[in-house]
Amino acid sequence: MSGGSPVTGSFAVADYVVFALMLVVSASVGVYYAWADRSQRSSGDFLTGGRRLSALPVSLSLTASFMSAITVLSNPAEVYRYGANIGFYALSYAITMLVTSEVFLPVFYKLSITSTYEYLELRFNRATRLLGTVLFIVQTILYTGIVIYAPALALNQVTGMDLWGAVISTGVVCTFYCTMGGLKAVVWTDVIQLGVMLAGFIAVIIRATVLQGGVINIISDSQHGGRLNFLDFDANPLRRNTFWTLTIGGTFIWISVYGINQAQVQRYISCKSMTHARLSLYINLLGLWCILLCSVFAGMCLYSVYKSCDPWTTGFVSAPDQLMPYLVMDILGDYPGLPGLFVAAAYSGSLSTVSSSINALAAVTVEDIIRPHSHMSEKHLSWVSKGMSLFYGVLCIGMAGLASLMGGILQATISIFGVIGGPLLGLFSLGILCPFANSKGALSGLVSGLVVSLWVGIGAQMYPPPPAMSRPLPLSTDGCNLTVTDGFNWTSTALPTQPSSTSAVLDDTKPVLAEWYSLSYLYFSPVGTITAISVGLIVSVLTGGWRLKVEPRLTLMKEDTTLYYLITFFKGRVKTRSGKLDLEKNREKKCGNINPAFSDLELDLTKNSVVP
Repeated sequence: MSGGSPVTGSFAVADYVVFALMLVVSASVGVYYAWADRSQRSSGDFLTGGRRLSALPVSLSLTASFMSAITVLSNPAEVYRYGANIGFYALSYAITMLVTSEVFLPVFYKLSITSTYEYLELRFNRATRLLGTVLFIVQTILYTGIVIYAPALALNQVTGMDLWGAVISTGVVCTFYCTMGGLKAVVWTDVIQLGVMLAGFIAVIIRATVLQGGVINIISDSQHGGRLNFLDFDANPLRRNTFWTLTIGGTFIWISVYGINQAQVQRYISCKSMTHARLSLYINLLGLWCILLCSVFAGMCLYSVYKSCDPWTTGFVSAPDQLMPYLVMDILGDYPGLPGLFVAAAYSGSLSTVSSSINALAAVTVEDIIRPHSHMSEKHLSWVSKGMSLFYGVLCIGMAGLASLMGGILQATISIFGVIGGPLLGLFSLGILCPFANSKGALSGLVSGLVVSLWVGIGAQMYPPPPAMSRPLPLSTDGCNLTVTDGFNWTSTALPTQPSSTSAVLDDTKPVLAEWYSLSYLYFSPVGTITAISVGLIVSVLTGGWRLKVEPRLTLMKEDTTLYYLITFFKGRVKTRSGKLDLEKNREKKCGNINPAFSDLELDLTKNSVVP
């Protein structure tokens, strides 16, 4: 099976049926919601589902939208090449959900805004809001193009599925249900697509486990191949994947996705209550863990099957992202319908991401760019939001065409998130956590964070980190019986383990800062965030930020946190036990939930002074 001759699988009819079925179901959800909610008149209903969604579908949708095809195809390949320590993401996911639900969610939820960037205008000024919006739109369009194109490319080269047919069908179906059904359609299709993704992973894992003779064998193969490198606590920031880069760098990247990214915030703001919103984040955490576990284990299966004959070194696949589809055609090729399921899983990943991006882009454009500058009725705005969904859908398909010209796709995506998301995260943190940050500080912080992270990001593209730092693990081709002489000769010259000629040329002329450029790609985001916050604070203090009076609802208040509730709860328990201070307790209870914006104590004073 993994004897070494290249797998030239092609899709059977059953596979096309499974794949088409997934597209049809997704499209029909859009039609259903367009019909069920045809009485909706406002753009707010279209973009936030009328704020009546409950925690479960929202949480599954939160999980699905950032578990794109990139997760399905590249996490296993990452494990195959660099080891299973990307499992440490589990920790960064947990920290992310804590920070998001305690810091960002309360502020956004109370303000009940459609676009997160509205907050920037309320807290700073119009210019900050526009800059934030533009950055978000650029980041999302770039990312979405890659998300449509990456799976199409990987699957096309292995399964022989038509490349542009796949790209355009994905784009069209997505645009269709976003334009028809709005956020509700996006959320419910995400729930279906998450199911398909898990099913695809599980099919591969079960088949590989049966082939290799059990889970224990797969784990011991991974152990012998050095893939279980969990004890890597090297603090060197230049190393690619270590405990520290994955937990610290990963946390910053994921907070910029869950805490402030419009696509995610729009979802949990559409929950019925703050408790539902918090709950949706924690249920979503379980979903993220499941998918991470599946993808890491799938990577171990991949290694176990190809431990003695690596299809990448032998040139059967031209990029690591094709390893997963290659494995699928290899071990599931005899089961018609199952390769189709896996392809449907990869596409579900990208459909869910693209649909959330399109919906978020439409929301941001309508709320931040069109509404402030025009006087349209709600009904008109609702049509405009549909028009924007259509426009961005087409734009993202165009972007996919551009992505076909870009090189190493996957690192590019995390880098895009880090480079743009990092400084934006810094900007929002300034607003929410630092009451004395003013608009001058915010703008200078954002711009300087962007400059620094772009500088590092572009530097890293030009001077990739040396193998000593990224440490790819050894791959073997000893077990290959290469009978195909002509097919192999031309690939043997380009073994991936050898440094390519371009990097050899650059080695002699490396600038002094090359060390700094080979920073782990996971640290682009923290660099941007920390620069933005520190510059922002310094400038704010120098330009008189201390005198700034900020509305309390725009910053994080201690009453918003769960911790505060726990402490008051325990205090109350202790006081009732001791039997004293009961007056105190009741008074606390009365004043607990007063909205700080409307202080009723002053009213009492006036009332007392009027009545003699």
